[in-house]
Amino acid sequence: MDAKRKRFAANLSRARAASGISQEELGARTGLHRTEVSLLERGGREPRLGTLTKLAAALDTNLEALCAGIQWSPERRDFKIDPPPKRR
Repeated sequence: MDAKRKRFAANLSRARAASGISQEELGARTGLHRTEVSLLERGGREPRLGTLTKLAAALDTNLEALCAGIQWSPERRDFKIDPPPKRR
C-alpha cells in the first residue's frame, strides 16, 4: 500500500472515530457510499480534492488534519510521510 494513502487512511479513521459516527453515516453526510468510505479508510483508494473537502466538512475538521503527516518535498520530488501518532 502506498505510504501516503496509508497515512491518510489512519487520519480519516481517527477523525471519524473522534466524531463518533459510522462509515455509513459519514457516507450519508458526504454523498459517498459506505464502501467508498471503507476503501478510503483502508488505503485502497486515494481521494480527490472534492472528496477531501466533503469529508473534512462532514467530520467538522479541515483538510490539514486529514492530510497531517503527508508533505511534498520539492527537492526530492517525492512525498515525505511522517509515521502516524501512537494510539492511546
